[in-house]
Amino acid sequence: IGKTDVLYIGEGMNSSVAVTHVLSNGATQFHVAGKVEASSLPQDMRLQKMLAHLPALVHPNPQSVLVVGFGAGVTAGSFLHYPSVTRLVVCEIEPLIPEVVSTWFVKENNNVAKDPRTQIYFDDARSFVLTSDEQFDVITSDPINPWVKGAASLYTREYFQAVKAHLKPGGVVTQWVPLYESTLDAVRSELATFFEVFPDGTVWANTIDGRGYDVVLLGHDGPSRIDIRAMEQRFMEAGYRPVGASLVESGFESPIDLFSTYAGSGRELREWLQGAEINTDRNLRLQYLAGVGLNNYTAADIFDAIAKFRTFPDSLFTADEGWKATLRQSMGVAR
Repeated sequence: IGKTDVLYIGEGMNSSVAVTHVLSNGATQFHVAGKVEASSLPQDMRLQKMLAHLPALVHPNPQSVLVVGFGAGVTAGSFLHYPSVTRLVVCEIEPLIPEVVSTWFVKENNNVAKDPRTQIYFDDARSFVLTSDEQFDVITSDPINPWVKGAASLYTREYFQAVKAHLKPGGVVTQWVPLYESTLDAVRSELATFFEVFPDGTVWANTIDGRGYDVVLLGHDGPSRIDIRAMEQRFMEAGYRPVGASLVESGFESPIDLFSTYAGSGRELREWLQGAEINTDRNLRLQYLAGVGLNNYTAADIFDAIAKFRTFPDSLFTADEGWKATLRQSMGVAR
C-alpha cells in the first residue's frame, strides 16, 4: 500500500496487530491497534537493546529476568547473549505478539520466543507483577505510550513499588520513557514518580543526532554503584563475545559508549522535579498530562531541559581514573 507492504494482520484476544515493511527505509514495523509499537529502525533497535544491556551490565551476575511487554522481542532477546541468564520471563497480554508477530523479527530478537530459557505468561502486566511470588535480578518495562488508555497504570508509584518488591537483593530495573509525542509536564511526572520509589535512579538517553528521542530510567534495589573492574573481567570471557557484538550492532563500540548516554540522576533533577505531578493508582494523572502531547514533537526541548542538570557521575562508577577520564571525554562534560 503506497510505500509500505502489509506483511501480516491479525485480530487477537486483546488487540489487533499488524506487521508492515517500509519500502523507503527497509524497516519492519510492528503495530498495535494501528500504532507503531516497535521497529527495526536504528533508533528503535538501540532503545530496545539499551533496556536490556544497561541493567544486565550493571548487575554483577544477572540470572533471572522479567520483561514486561514482548513488543518485537528485541529487549527480551538481548538478554539471551548473557551467559549467566538462565531464566527469562516475559509478560505479554496479547498471545498473537510472541506467537506470530515475533516471527517477523527473528533476526533482531534471537528467536527468543522459542528459546528454552524463555517462559511467556499471557497476562495483564499489573496483574502478573502484583500476583507473582517470584523475584528477579532484572526487571525491564517497555509499555505503550502513556496517553494510550490504560497505559498510565504502568507508570504509577504503586506499580513501581510492586516492581521494586519483586527485585532480588541488588536487583536492577529499567523503564522506558518517551520524549516524543509527550509534554514537559508528562515527562516530569514520569521521572518524579519513578524517583520517588528509586531515589538513586538515573536517566540514560537514546538520542538522534544528539537530540532528544526517548530515555531509559534505571533504578536499583539499594544505592546505585557500577563496578567497572568486574565488568571488564566479564568481557574477557569468551561467553561475553555475543554481548559485545550486540552492543556494536546498536552503535555502541564499547561499554563506555553505552554509559556515555548518561543524562542525569534523581538527585541532580530533584529541584527541577519539585511540584511535578506524582502519578498514582488513584489519580492516573499522567494519562491526562500525556494526552496533551499527542502529535506533539518537542522531544529535543524536553531532553535539553533534563540534560542541563547533568554533571559527571563520578560516584556512580567504581573504576580507575583513566577509565573515568575516557568516559568524561566521551560524554563531553567538564564537570
